[in-house]
Amino acid sequence: MANSIGMVNLGCDKNRIDGEIMLASLAKAGWEIRENAACCDVAVVNTCGFIKDAKQESINEILELAQAKKAGKVRAIVVTGCLAERYQKEILQELPECDAVCGIGADGQIDAVCRKVLLGEKTSLFPEKTELPLCGVRRLTTPGYYAYLKIAEGCDNRCSYCAIPMIRGRYRSRPMESIEEEARELVKSGVKELILIAQDTTRYGIDLEGKLLLPQLMRRLCEIDGLRWLRVLYCYPDNLTDELLDTIREEKKIVKYLDLPLQHCSGSVLRAMHRYGDREKLTKMIFRIREKVPGITLRTTFIVGFPGETEGDFEELCSFSKEIQFERMGCFAYSQEEGTEAAALSGQIEEDEKMRRQEILMEAQMNRMQELGESKIGEQLLVLCEGYDQEEKAFFGRTQSDAPEIDGRVWFEVPGESNPNAGDFVKVKVTDCVDCDLIGVLSEGGNE
Repeated sequence: MANSIGMVNLGCDKNRIDGEIMLASLAKAGWEIRENAACCDVAVVNTCGFIKDAKQESINEILELAQAKKAGKVRAIVVTGCLAERYQKEILQELPECDAVCGIGADGQIDAVCRKVLLGEKTSLFPEKTELPLCGVRRLTTPGYYAYLKIAEGCDNRCSYCAIPMIRGRYRSRPMESIEEEARELVKSGVKELILIAQDTTRYGIDLEGKLLLPQLMRRLCEIDGLRWLRVLYCYPDNLTDELLDTIREEKKIVKYLDLPLQHCSGSVLRAMHRYGDREKLTKMIFRIREKVPGITLRTTFIVGFPGETEGDFEELCSFSKEIQFERMGCFAYSQEEGTEAAALSGQIEEDEKMRRQEILMEAQMNRMQELGESKIGEQLLVLCEGYDQEEKAFFGRTQSDAPEIDGRVWFEVPGESNPNAGDFVKVKVTDCVDCDLIGVLSEGGNE
């Protein structure tokens, strides 16, 4: 009988893809892949180490599996991913329940590592970060109708608050042919929505040909038969070119949605963050985006409580957010990360004050999103159906304005007996908006 293995993927979807590649290699090596990592021979925790909350989530997951190991449900625990890469010595010292700790460069050796721990060998393995595979056969952990597609690894931006360059290394773009080949295979397998990701997608290609190649890549992917939606996340404002905006406007398969993490609008705060712009420049940029791509949905993220952020800086951010009326927005309280430049800055802000600012900004955003949702009442929208919820007694899905897991949902009823399947595109007439989620009913003849 094959040994069993389960994986807990934590953190961002770039990390998820690393986990999917490891799962595929383990399955190929003869392991029995189980959904529940707490009931198998080897439990792999693919950790996140980006900010304090994510690190704590990773540690909590390891401790839960340690209890399962103590109860005899798990024989060994392997820790991979960003937390392992960042805290190489500390994990084995402080979490002795772990049997192996492996950096991201060891992902390609996951089979050998897992076999060693079953033999009772404690393992600590940290090859060069550049040995992390940029691509590979994957065992998808998303529903079959959408998938993430990593186009680059690492980061060169050196934002003062961010540990990613230390953890993931320098920026490395994948060859365009490799990305297109994987995209075609994913679509062939049934994927209808591809979501391009990297730490900075707009930088794609600069290390390959000395120029920005994201527009060219997106146009090539739009030629794939069977692909319905192409979405791009993590676009930095520094390299947001007219060519990219023209591509988003002109290509029908590219959803009119742009994820543009700005982090702040105060010039002094942005300079301390080593980020682009100030309020005036960002306002002009957003005006240009909306002029170039009418009807586009803009998503951004902000950081509040950065060292030295004054009450005036925060009020400027609130005013900017209100003025721009972002369709989608997230807000993080600054996390002081050891080893980063910002961690040593003076003017660190108390946690309670960070949380107060976060709540103020997000409450205003939720009110705006509710108003935006109510303005959609009476409209007919194209929705990607994602399933049926037994508790809500309703189908649910997403519009092109909603990325999976981070944005809202559309809940809808289906009159009659012609029920859609997950992955179907349907037309829904909006009848209400509740807690920023749209409510509707399947239009007559709404199944495509």
